[in-house]
Amino acid sequence: MFDWDDLPYFLAVARFRQLSAAGRQIGTSHVTVARRIDRLEARMKMRLFDRAARGYELTPQGRRMLPAAERMEREAERLREEMSGTVSGHRGVFRISMPEGFASFFCQHLRAGLMERFPNLWLELVTLPQVGTLSRREADLMIALDPTPASPYHSEALGDYMLRVYGSEAYLRKASPIRERGDLLAHPFIGYIEDMIFARGLDYLEDVHPGIRCNFKSSSIFSQLAVVSDGAGLGVLPCFLARRLAHLVPVLPGELVLRRTYWMTCHRDVWQSPIVRQVSQLIRDGMELHRHRLIPLDDTPETA
Repeated sequence: MFDWDDLPYFLAVARFRQLSAAGRQIGTSHVTVARRIDRLEARMKMRLFDRAARGYELTPQGRRMLPAAERMEREAERLREEMSGTVSGHRGVFRISMPEGFASFFCQHLRAGLMERFPNLWLELVTLPQVGTLSRREADLMIALDPTPASPYHSEALGDYMLRVYGSEAYLRKASPIRERGDLLAHPFIGYIEDMIFARGLDYLEDVHPGIRCNFKSSSIFSQLAVVSDGAGLGVLPCFLARRLAHLVPVLPGELVLRRTYWMTCHRDVWQSPIVRQVSQLIRDGMELHRHRLIPLDDTPETA
């Protein structure tokens, strides 16, 4: 006999293909997930998954069951929302992978709205934005600086942000004047370690001046921010980070402006999940609401 309580386990394994990832989504152990799948198959007297080295794959019977199970999930979610008067009923872990710079923006401007909308969601943030995080099913959603190859992922542009070359007021007072790009070569620069750049979107010194060589390098944008803030030289920084510090000044503000795009990516089979769609939409709405921070119209330091 079919047990409705087994439905979330079936859907989680169908989407994530790994017991550990499915368990994390539901909020239980991989042992429990395996036991519930075994029980479901025994009760239905059919094999729904093939167990393979790369994970759980739906059998033909499982693929036939999936659309009906997803319809049942949507109806259950709709009923829960109608009965509670809110869309906050989803329970379980939701893990998002993102670059550390965006993670700071997310925590300051987007996190509260997400957790208020989904109070039963256990939100986890991972600042390791490699595709491997998705391929190993270690995250439900990924924010990245480059689009991900189509198969097996769904990837869409989330929004642009602006970067400038910054220096501290103290450094710029004592340093040689900067009137054109060529003058930048006389100044120490802070930037990324080239062979540790995980996204093409971070390789932007060529866009500033091909002759620039960094005197201090770090894989962390916050380390770079700290060193620039300390007056050690110049660095390319996202405006939404640099404008929090009133003593950081953009260099050649009318000329040196860079734009990059954040991308949102997840597995195609996970994209149909109601919670993934709702969280994604909430992030998109938040990005639009705070667009003035990502693409500032002037150089005024951000005070709030």
